[in-house]
Amino acid sequence: MENLLSIITFLPLVAAAILALFLKGDDPAAQKNAKWLALIATSATFLVSLFLLSGFVPADTGFQFVEERAWIMGLTYKVGVDGISVLFVLLTTFLMPITILSCWTVDKRVKEYMVAFLVLEGLMIGVFVALDLVLFYLFFEAGLIPMFLIIGIWGGKERIYAAFKFFLYTFLGSVLMLVAMIAMYVDAGTTDIPTLLTHQFASETLNVLGFRVVGGMQTLLWLAFFASFAVKMPMWPVHTWLPDAHVQAPTAGSVVLAAILLKMGGYGFLRFSLPMFPIASYQLAGLIFWMSAIAIVYTSLVALAQSDMKKLIAYSSVAHMGYVTMGIFAANQQGVDGAIFQMLSHGFVSGALFLCVGVIYDRMHTREIDAYGGLVNRMPAYALIFMFFTMANVGLPGTSGFVGEFLTLMGIFQVNTWAAAVAASGVILSASYALWLYRRVVFGDLIKESLKTITDMTGREKVIFAPLVAMTLLLGIYPSLVTDIIGPSVSALVTEYHAAIPADAGMQVASH
Repeated sequence: MENLLSIITFLPLVAAAILALFLKGDDPAAQKNAKWLALIATSATFLVSLFLLSGFVPADTGFQFVEERAWIMGLTYKVGVDGISVLFVLLTTFLMPITILSCWTVDKRVKEYMVAFLVLEGLMIGVFVALDLVLFYLFFEAGLIPMFLIIGIWGGKERIYAAFKFFLYTFLGSVLMLVAMIAMYVDAGTTDIPTLLTHQFASETLNVLGFRVVGGMQTLLWLAFFASFAVKMPMWPVHTWLPDAHVQAPTAGSVVLAAILLKMGGYGFLRFSLPMFPIASYQLAGLIFWMSAIAIVYTSLVALAQSDMKKLIAYSSVAHMGYVTMGIFAANQQGVDGAIFQMLSHGFVSGALFLCVGVIYDRMHTREIDAYGGLVNRMPAYALIFMFFTMANVGLPGTSGFVGEFLTLMGIFQVNTWAAAVAASGVILSASYALWLYRRVVFGDLIKESLKTITDMTGREKVIFAPLVAMTLLLGIYPSLVTDIIGPSVSALVTEYHAAIPADAGMQVASH
């Protein structure tokens, strides 16, 4: 199918424009129409994206479905996917209809709410398919705007503070990335990402303001990209915007934020940092390992101290992203395979956990753990679903959570034994906070009067969770569904990365 990627990218944006321009009024009928149009548009986008999977050739490690045409001011519109990016596109299109379905009880400015999510979907897909620096940056930054509005308009009591904190953190990091992109254009004479992947940026030691920069221009560019991607992941210690954003965001906003937006940082490391700046990545890998190891232990301990369910799951996300960054910079097949697998798995599991919080929040209008207890007595179906995703979050064998963590730890162990040992302790800590949360909310006697009339999950809510359960189980039992697609591209990335590192790179680091 010609122009397949453009159709997938712009279909939600066209639907958003139709919704914004032609749907009038805010009465119940208009609200229902807005929800149905958004659901149909996101479902159609997912169905079209399945053609991407059916026509994708994993053995071809280059970019596929490439579209290129002249754009504005000499710039090029160029999109394509490889084994690293194709599944992120599918993750986005798969989760968005589920997200829209979870918004069915929203009754405040519904049309604008649906428009924001449709625009967000188009921009997120754009990030994963862009093959031009300018195009990537535009999609990457523009995605901030609808999420800023979703938190700031439909969020909780502290929504304005959380929205501005989210925007400023992520925007400031990206300003440095923009400077780096300009420097790359000046050096390479192009903004074409496939060309830049083969361009060798200077790695000779530089003297900058009296400081010796080992790795030269590569290191400076790597640090600028790192500033943006580390905030987006988010990595410790620039993670503090995430718990606030999650707590204040509406349920659907939290789902998209955790399941898709956080993955842009990991994707950025795989698309830019590792292949374009291999020497800097090699020399600074130790920094990443220990920042990630600290994140896994520290944020897991912080999660144990939380009284708000959303905040606990938010800190859990930071810990799980620690495995991702370690796996990526282990720069071996198991590490990178595991990192991508962990990102995809986390998309399903963390999205489902935030939806679990949303189910009881819709009924009780509180996220405080102490407000619950004994829900299994009134909500057996909910207790079962919540238990399943709690176990997946912990990394129970048979669920997708286990495969990602196991592969990343295998990859890290080959490179840095001590970092792997510290990271492995996170498995025990994640079981501690996840089971602690589950016991407090679900088990025990039903003694609180307010909970004695609470109702179990509706048919709509069960339909929302069914595909997430299916994917979490399927990837846990049959992980080669993912690894067969990403494997050849990851192998090519790792091979080229190691080929680009001179034999004395380690000696250079030691001597400085």
